[in-house]
Amino acid sequence: MTTLDKVLYTARAHTTGGRDGASRTDDGRLDVKLSSPGTSGTGTNPEQLFAAGYSACFIGAMKAVAGKVGVTIPQDLAIDAEVDLGQIPNAYGIAVRLKVSLPGVDKAKAQELVDAAHQVCPYSNATRGNIDVTITLA
Repeated sequence: MTTLDKVLYTARAHTTGGRDGASRTDDGRLDVKLSSPGTSGTGTNPEQLFAAGYSACFIGAMKAVAGKVGVTIPQDLAIDAEVDLGQIPNAYGIAVRLKVSLPGVDKAKAQELVDAAHQVCPYSNATRGNIDVTITLA
């Protein structure tokens, strides 16, 4: 288990109704309806929120490691994230796939950046050893 040396930010959300409810952050920046996957509901779901959060966080990690080694990240850096919800023995689990697009960056250098980002990204650190995470270059 990782213990934080210093808290830099705390996100707070209030959720009601579970997968068919609503969630709102204390600052009002996020206010969403939730719907279970595969239903006719119009809200988002935890898996979509996880995909968006992980991919955004991973881009931040890519920028941080690139800055340390003097590599310029292209403006059109993008990540397509997929989060699977499935069954595991006696419960449910998720698996993640991130497809990283780094146009104009040498493939070997891009792979180095992806590998380094995977070591520092908070989502990667939180999921490491717990779920399957596959990261590929587009």
